[in-house]
Amino acid sequence: MHTIMRIFHIFVNQYLTMKHFLISLTALFLFSLSNAQTRISLYEVFTGENSAPCYTANPILNSLLAQPSNTPLVIPIKWQSNLPSAPTNTWSLYQTNWYENYNRIGNYNINNASTGRLDGQNPTVFGATSDAVSSLTGTTIASAASYTTPFSITMNTSWDVITYTNAVVTVTVQSSQSFTSAGSFVFRTVLIEREIDFVFAPGTNGEKNFKDVARQTYPTIYFGTALPSIWTAGQSFTFTVYCTLPSYIIDKSQMAFVGYVQDDGNKKVWQAHRTNRVGALLNDAKLTTVSLPSFSCANAITPTITVLNQGSNAITAMTIITSIDGIAQTPFNWNGSLASLSTSIIALSNYTAATGNHTISTVINSVSGGDINNGNNKISIEAALIQTFFAAPISQSFTTTANFPPTNWFVVNPEQDATWVKAGSGSNGSGSAKINLRESTTVGLIDEIYLPPSNLTAVNLPMLTFDVAFSQYISTNDKLEVKISTDCGSNWITVYNKAGATLATSPPQFSIFTPTVSSQWRHEIITLPASAANNPNVLVKFVSTSDLGNNLYIDNVNLGHNITGVGNNSIDNLYFEIYPNPSNDFTNLILSSKTPMQANIIVYDLVGKVIIEK
Repeated sequence: MHTIMRIFHIFVNQYLTMKHFLISLTALFLFSLSNAQTRISLYEVFTGENSAPCYTANPILNSLLAQPSNTPLVIPIKWQSNLPSAPTNTWSLYQTNWYENYNRIGNYNINNASTGRLDGQNPTVFGATSDAVSSLTGTTIASAASYTTPFSITMNTSWDVITYTNAVVTVTVQSSQSFTSAGSFVFRTVLIEREIDFVFAPGTNGEKNFKDVARQTYPTIYFGTALPSIWTAGQSFTFTVYCTLPSYIIDKSQMAFVGYVQDDGNKKVWQAHRTNRVGALLNDAKLTTVSLPSFSCANAITPTITVLNQGSNAITAMTIITSIDGIAQTPFNWNGSLASLSTSIIALSNYTAATGNHTISTVINSVSGGDINNGNNKISIEAALIQTFFAAPISQSFTTTANFPPTNWFVVNPEQDATWVKAGSGSNGSGSAKINLRESTTVGLIDEIYLPPSNLTAVNLPMLTFDVAFSQYISTNDKLEVKISTDCGSNWITVYNKAGATLATSPPQFSIFTPTVSSQWRHEIITLPASAANNPNVLVKFVSTSDLGNNLYIDNVNLGHNITGVGNNSIDNLYFEIYPNPSNDFTNLILSSKTPMQANIIVYDLVGKVIIEK
């Protein structure tokens, strides 16, 4: 009996000891939970306005980040990069803040656009297959957010509500646990625009919609605001950041601040926070579209514009100024009532201009009640006026022209993306016209290059000749057409249509195609329809349709009389052709003989004078 009681006491003591241990462990666990803060991860994206992969990846990423399960867990910042190259436009998202964008690229040793860092780390740390934007998943985001952090952040913003040119941000960082950083411990404050919509892409990849773009950091991206390196439980640190907002902001209503705590010793981000965007302004007129035909045979242009009232106050008057090639025209005054969030389509005045290409810029210059947001008031487009038709023959070898397109030629690029440009080499000279169809943003995009408006009154057998070079990218079906019009573009006749393998002059290749030998060029001869013969008003254009393939080139374009001297019967074993004829720049002579012989070539001008003899 004594033995049984002893065993019972031992059992009870062990039970009570274990119970006390479990209670202590549970209390410790609850204490840890009470001291751990909800983590919001920071996802820094390195994107490029000239990067084709970014055009595809960014919309998918934006959709992922907008999912309700992900929005509470992660805050994105988009750093614009010079990868693979910086935009050459005078204005771009990268160029406006290149030094800070460049700093972040170097900070993380980023080598490719469309990559990211999650909480300052390669996303593979949290289970992603790579650091590519396309590898980010909801699971990766949840994994990063599951890591505990001792820090919490509060941010309060006071905006200058008269002009929105200044802001004061008050920040409090608090730690619930003891913490020692590995290196410099900093708070970075980044001004972002939550959404930017362009009419025309600022880079070459065609991207027009941008989200969460980093615009400026305070006080600087290099050092941020210094925080204590050693923290105790319950310690807090409050500071104020004074921000002068940059003049290049596109839409002030989309401004917000992102703040984050980062250990520069290991680059880890311990917590992030984002303020609300500014939202609707009191007075904000936005110019959304400017509509004009790409060319007109009139001597004047009449732009039609669309204006959106993004402000909360009604707009009752506006002054709109249109400039042609930088020369301001007579201001257009509009009066009416445009309610908040409503649009109005406005036909402006007629503006006269000379024959040729023109840059048409329209700006909302003043608005009733003022306009807080001037960054969305201007749009520039290209248009051509056709008032003069130039007598044939018309020849162009793209070698002597200093500018592109050559004089009296014009290019129609409705999307303002990849288009016709001058190439450094040609079929028999130092120049040609080229379009990189791989840089087009979407399959099916059309770009056009027009010959000078042509007067074929003296041409009874009109013919167009040119050289073409093209290589497919695998099996792409890029297309080249030649079209003519005799009614100033109301109707078009297709006189040439080749695509894919039929258009190709060289085998398919993955790399960018550049013709280097004459065998990679093909000479094309097109007899124009009878409607063009002796017609004083003829338009001819080359039309490319992209299948995201490769470079397409044209060279030695000639419009004039039918070729002469083909199949000369006076010498049975000799074939020759000469084109164009007449010519005012150059001509091509092809001789073919069935038997070896010597040839004497004599070239006369129109009055019979010998100008070449060989």
